[in-house]
Amino acid sequence: MVLVRPHDRFGGVFVATLDGGAASLATRNLVKGRSVYGEQLIEAEGEGGKEEVEYRLWSPYNSKLAAAILRGLPILPFGPGDRVLYLGAATGTTVSHVSDMIGEDGVIYAVEFSSRPARDLVANVASPRRNVVPLVADARFPERYDPFVGEVDALYCDVAQPEQARILADNAALYLKPGGAALLAVKARSIDSTRDPGRIYTQEANILRGRGFRVERTTQLRPYDKAHAMILAFYEKKV
Repeated sequence: MVLVRPHDRFGGVFVATLDGGAASLATRNLVKGRSVYGEQLIEAEGEGGKEEVEYRLWSPYNSKLAAAILRGLPILPFGPGDRVLYLGAATGTTVSHVSDMIGEDGVIYAVEFSSRPARDLVANVASPRRNVVPLVADARFPERYDPFVGEVDALYCDVAQPEQARILADNAALYLKPGGAALLAVKARSIDSTRDPGRIYTQEANILRGRGFRVERTTQLRPYDKAHAMILAFYEKKV
């Protein structure tokens, strides 16, 4: 029998206990019966014995956000009804779970530059999910998608570029509301493959501080991702 309970700290995130006792993160499937990237779909009894609810298992090996949650991320900066700008959407693995969390009343603007993963993003995620707006654009030039994106509650950045913190800050200056939160998935090897990853995480956090952010925490993602960390920061002022 599969048991599913809400996560202790994060709204929209669940913990599923599977047959044999193994536990996994999960999100409630916004598009019932449809898998996005081959993840397992499970059903569990709804609250009060109501009809069964479908969930999608969420592996930390497939998603840096799931890895950050399991590694102790203190705050999840988006929930039902929020507007999220997602930079580096790729094929939409993590985008789809954020879509589950914000629900039908929220919206996620998913920016992806490369045409091939963008096609998968549109076909597998954006087409069946009304709360995902795909934008085939370069996150280094946020002014180019200004006609499509207004103020957002949260910003998520996962781009394989040397100037990751600067890209996040440039987008925040145009779109992130004052006091809004940002998550930066730092890929140390994309910045400098010869330097110590810890020094790179510090460097990126300091760039955010210099652009008006208060850095709350840097969470390393080992053992799920090597040379990766998630920086949680709050936008206090435009610099």
